[in-house]
Amino acid sequence: MMRYVFFFVIAALPFVKGCAPLIVGGAAATGVMVAEDRRTVGTMTEDQGIETKAASRITDSVKGDIHLNVTSYNRAVLLSGEVPSAAVKEQAGRIARAVENVRAVYNELAVGPVTPLSSRANDSVTTSKVKGRFVDAQKFNPIHVKVVTENGVVYLLGMVKRQEAADATEITRTTSGVTRVVRLFEYLD
Repeated sequence: MMRYVFFFVIAALPFVKGCAPLIVGGAAATGVMVAEDRRTVGTMTEDQGIETKAASRITDSVKGDIHLNVTSYNRAVLLSGEVPSAAVKEQAGRIARAVENVRAVYNELAVGPVTPLSSRANDSVTTSKVKGRFVDAQKFNPIHVKVVTENGVVYLLGMVKRQEAADATEITRTTSGVTRVVRLFEYLD
């Protein structure tokens, strides 16, 4: 059996010759992003764990129809989406605050019906437009600003200098599809 697998891999190599540069290039691009991020690798890893734990714990505990996004940046958690009541919103905030290593929670959950998928698709387009405009403007490194869009409201997170925050806010504010900008930055100066 092993001989047949080996033969298949060798036979398939001519068809995947372009994959090695893609894999190596992807790894290099990830390395550049990590090197440019102002958070430590440990903090980035913690942020991923916080997002997973908070989302899992909240959805396991909360009753009712909810749409939940959990975003962690430098151990500060943004809760966005929709929940059926103020009590559920508070419960979600308490659960997020109880996750290990969380140092702040911005509970931006809206009380009301869950937004339709079309609204979420529009939010994804808006986030992409904002990020694209960050790149085009060349005023700061776009890796330093995390963009989250929820029902037309754009949340900006990151560890930035005040001028970077001002530039990011102005670019976001003037992007079509944006109804409001919420700055949740940590300032370095």
